[in-house]
Amino acid sequence: MKTKKTDRPTAHGARKQATGAAHTAASIAPEIRPGQSIELLKELHILTVEGKLNQDSRRKLKQVYHLYQFIEKLLLELPASEGGITLADHGAGKSYLGFILYDLFFKVQAAGHREGHIYGIETRPELVQKSRELAAKLGFARMSFLNLSVAESAQSSELPAHIDVVTALHACDTATDDAIAFGLQKNAQFMVLVPCCQAEVARCLSQHKALSLSRTPLAELWRHPLHTREMGSQITNVLRCLYLEARGYQVTVTELVGWEHSMKNELIIARRTGRPNRAAGLRLRALLQEFGLNSLLDTRFTLPADNAPDNESVT
Repeated sequence: MKTKKTDRPTAHGARKQATGAAHTAASIAPEIRPGQSIELLKELHILTVEGKLNQDSRRKLKQVYHLYQFIEKLLLELPASEGGITLADHGAGKSYLGFILYDLFFKVQAAGHREGHIYGIETRPELVQKSRELAAKLGFARMSFLNLSVAESAQSSELPAHIDVVTALHACDTATDDAIAFGLQKNAQFMVLVPCCQAEVARCLSQHKALSLSRTPLAELWRHPLHTREMGSQITNVLRCLYLEARGYQVTVTELVGWEHSMKNELIIARRTGRPNRAAGLRLRALLQEFGLNSLLDTRFTLPADNAPDNESVT
């Protein structure tokens, strides 16, 4: 017996549903978008069982919606394709972002007969299982949740060879770098990254602090432990931006939301141009050498051979 997909209404039906949902949503809270699933917001505990929005939920919803605005513009730039848009959300957690993206964008695209798929990648099995159950309950048929690390996902046969958009919202420490490596492997058209808890570079700075202090007065910028952590975070994101540029992406850096909402607030948007920037690669090498981080060239920031400086050293 044939079954009908629950997330693929007719275009007329989708508009009718959206009108009714908008009226219902507006009566609950003006922040909720037209067409937003009230049931989803309750399941995500953004709305209470009674349908109310408290201050903490309002803050969370504002942050996710603000990120959604950035991603929606990128999704609309992608051309129609046979399989539809593919998006991988790394460090998905409870999949707030993935579910809201599906509800506000992918579900509407299905009504216009443009398929697409969201892959949520998360290491905690209990969160993966809950997300699978919620997607099934809501009829979000084109969502998959994988119990994998970001690094493991790059080798997984459960994901397609090409992914259009890669997101990583507060993926901790080197997981953001793994998401970048994943995006490069999958030839992602866009990467949207909100880094968190960058510790790897800070550890490297601490290990070589005495040598750096004897070599350059700039090492005073990270002599104290608090400054080491802050400088490590700043340097990490600068290196990531240069690396993306060197590998053929145009990079924009902005704030996600106001600092009163989150200190982990830096939003990196990378747009694939397909034209590697050799000058960015040379600056990346120079910074790694300046800060005593050359070992990262073999791990986090691998560059093609033709990006090496002509004399094999950067001063």
